[in-house]
Amino acid sequence: MDGVSSVLAAFGLSASAGLNAYIPLLVVSLVARFTNWLPLNEQWQPLTSWWVIGALAILTAIEFFADKFPAVNHVNDVVQTFVRPTAGAVLFAASTGAATKINPIVAIIAGLVIAGTVHATKALAVRPAITATTAGAGNVPISILEDLVATGLSILAVIVPVLVAALIIVITAYIVWWLWRRANSTQPA
Repeated sequence: MDGVSSVLAAFGLSASAGLNAYIPLLVVSLVARFTNWLPLNEQWQPLTSWWVIGALAILTAIEFFADKFPAVNHVNDVVQTFVRPTAGAVLFAASTGAATKINPIVAIIAGLVIAGTVHATKALAVRPAITATTAGAGNVPISILEDLVATGLSILAVIVPVLVAALIIVITAYIVWWLWRRANSTQPA
């Protein structure tokens, strides 16, 4: 993977970590272990160990189920406020390290900001709006959709990073438009 592709992949993986911290880490671990599509520098090689892959699989399952139960999902979002940006930082740094000369501190900050922004949008705007408009009935389907998007985005970020960058731009523009429209529709005339 060349420098531009690895940076685009890093953006996609970090954004995916904002939805689910462990799915993109598991995807990166498996892809780095079994293919040469995503070369990792020596310091990130522990991500390919069976112990790390097993731990990530268990954490993925725990987060999957925790996010499906009312009240537990809110506690999970509070805990994930620290985990998801950290995962985004690791993913950005790991996926750009072998192919670019990006300073590791810059990569970590970029990953933190990207994953943190996606997580904050999800936890502070999207999920509360869905809970309020569906009386909580929409949370499980939305959680499943988030897991599917995180998985698809992670896989595509490694295979077709340019497509993921375009998707992130379109989705971000849509969310900004939706929030702007929502804010303007609640203001009195």
